[in-house]
Amino acid sequence: MSELNIKNAIEAILFASGTSVPVSRVATALELTEKEAKKQLDLLMDEYTKAQRGITIIKLQDAYQMVSVEEYAPQIRTVMDLRRNTPLSQAAMEVLAVVAYNQPVTKAFIEQVRGVDCSGVIGSLTAKDLIEEKGRLELPGRPLIYGTTENFLRCFSISDLSELPEIPSSEPEKTEDGDTDADDSQLSIFKGEENAQTSVEDGEDSEQDAMIAATPLEIIDEATREE
Repeated sequence: MSELNIKNAIEAILFASGTSVPVSRVATALELTEKEAKKQLDLLMDEYTKAQRGITIIKLQDAYQMVSVEEYAPQIRTVMDLRRNTPLSQAAMEVLAVVAYNQPVTKAFIEQVRGVDCSGVIGSLTAKDLIEEKGRLELPGRPLIYGTTENFLRCFSISDLSELPEIPSSEPEKTEDGDTDADDSQLSIFKGEENAQTSVEDGEDSEQDAMIAATPLEIIDEATREE
């Protein structure tokens, strides 16, 4: 199969799938090594980026997905009759940050960090497919451990967890007059996300939401439902 035909086949696979496709499955379908499949996927992704079209390809860890460009999200919502709704609460953002930066973590660990019961928030984030159960610890009671999902990466427009911003220093900064300015937003994933108007689309499942690419300024814009 020629290189052009390989790219065309990959394009067809990603379009027809409607969700992310692991490199290993593309390699198997095209009878390529995973290294060769990844090379072709990266080349195709670069071509879509340079073409500045309404469709692009994103990478999610070891998988790739074809999505619409986020700047056309308003028009897509109009056509699909999708509605904006309430943003994630501050509590939900804090729990999400604890999980993202410390995973895999137990419910007890999350509650120790926040100092309050987090059962409801954890359940809500799990229902939104932003975190998921990753197994159990081999300890008395075998507590569940949680981690972020592929959908989390998609919503924050990152390829893997290594792209998460560094956590700000926990030491209070000194102001010009010598006083310390304690930073109460140490659990923030993105600066200023307290004011970010994240939205939900009622009646749409996560696969459909995933077709609209999100950005940090529209955190969880296409993947969350009302808490």
